[in-house]
Amino acid sequence: MRSVLTVSSCVVALACLLSACTAPGTGLTFSSTTKADRSESDQPSLTDARNKAKAHVELGTAYMEGNLGAALDESRVAVAYDKTYAPGHLLMGQVYALLEQYPQAVSAFEEAVNLAPGDPEVNNAYGWFLCNRNRQKEGAARLEQAARNPYYRTPGRAWTNLGLCNLQIRDDVAAEIAFLRADQADPDNLQAKYHIAAISYRNGNLLRAREFANELNRQPERQTAETVWLGLRIEHRLGNRDGEQKYARQLARNFPASNENQAYQQGKFE
Repeated sequence: MRSVLTVSSCVVALACLLSACTAPGTGLTFSSTTKADRSESDQPSLTDARNKAKAHVELGTAYMEGNLGAALDESRVAVAYDKTYAPGHLLMGQVYALLEQYPQAVSAFEEAVNLAPGDPEVNNAYGWFLCNRNRQKEGAARLEQAARNPYYRTPGRAWTNLGLCNLQIRDDVAAEIAFLRADQADPDNLQAKYHIAAISYRNGNLLRAREFANELNRQPERQTAETVWLGLRIEHRLGNRDGEQKYARQLARNFPASNENQAYQQGKFE
């Protein structure tokens, strides 16, 4: 849970690439299942090539967290069996992105989009990739398209990615709207709650910031140094010394070696 709320851009990017989310992820948010896949799976029989392509995508997806070379090989085999199977190209794009082979990733993602233009998983994955390639306007458009798709079972993923994309260009207003939509779609989305609280704190909306920070920190097992530190700073700015001290004790007890605890000890709140 603690990796979900990490604000480091590289960790967030990787989490969203690998999340069946984040996360956060915790994000994020790529899935190998697309609309084309779902429509085919409803048919009484599939072609042998499509069956084999699907099997290799599933295997390649399993490899992604530990063996990117094997995952890439599986995506190539899947596409060789059925070049019209969008999840094969989507998987290939994901792996190339993680390998930082960006031109190849773009080519694979574009092919997935061509084959399944309205699929929310494809648009979410490609949109997040574009945001992390400094193409936030294009990426945000795809993420919003994914999030608004009425057939998307996890729109909170795309709303969260859209919020993170807007944070990259320092658009707090658009980011907050997206995170609020993510929270509405998935009340357990801690990453969205964290950023709503952080944006509200930055912009002086301290009561809203407190509301979401309290939700974040209500369950001790969900706390991180970042969430406790945010709650502490909110109470400090509100002038609530009892609340501040409560968070300070949690920070010292549970995260004594954290940068946040060191900052508090030095009286550095910003």
